[in-house]
Amino acid sequence: MSRYTGPSWKLSRRLGISLTGTGKELEKRPYAPGQHGANQRKKVSEYGMQLQEKQKLRHMYGVTERQFRSLFDKAGKLQGKHGENFMVLLESRLDNVVYRLGLARTRRQARQLVNHGHITVNGSRVDIPSFKVLVGQTIAVREKSRNFEIIKEAVESTNFIPDYLTFDAEKLEGTFTRLPERSELPAEINEPLIVEYYSR
Repeated sequence: MSRYTGPSWKLSRRLGISLTGTGKELEKRPYAPGQHGANQRKKVSEYGMQLQEKQKLRHMYGVTERQFRSLFDKAGKLQGKHGENFMVLLESRLDNVVYRLGLARTRRQARQLVNHGHITVNGSRVDIPSFKVLVGQTIAVREKSRNFEIIKEAVESTNFIPDYLTFDAEKLEGTFTRLPERSELPAEINEPLIVEYYSR
């Protein structure tokens, strides 16, 4: 299954979360799209709830179904809670770290920056968005790309960087100092439902 590239606002409303991270999609119409709008009353089955939770997380991080399932299986081989490990692996993806450092306004934009070769890890150019960033690695903008307007704008508008990252706005580089804790990951996700979905 390919990556969703359609209108993110409509999808945000359908899933009930902000996929851009700004929350603007849900401000005006915090209900699912469709002609009945706010009056839709659907009783969701247990399977439906599990599926919706999976879709929420998959679209939030902008990964394909195949990548999502592959990471989920990897998480199951680690010690600890399967769902939490899975979310930590998603959070460790290079495109997500670039987004969390404030070098891009959205994960989609961060993925493009990585794809187009604007990002380095420990000084080497990496153009694979799914690259797993390890604790202690430094992520930076390539010398040639430092004057990019979209990067400057993103950095200027960023007002929060998670505690598991350090960032130097002058050098446009940051370090993945430790793995995130569950409390630092998206609170709107109920990951045990995703584990149940794949355990069916």
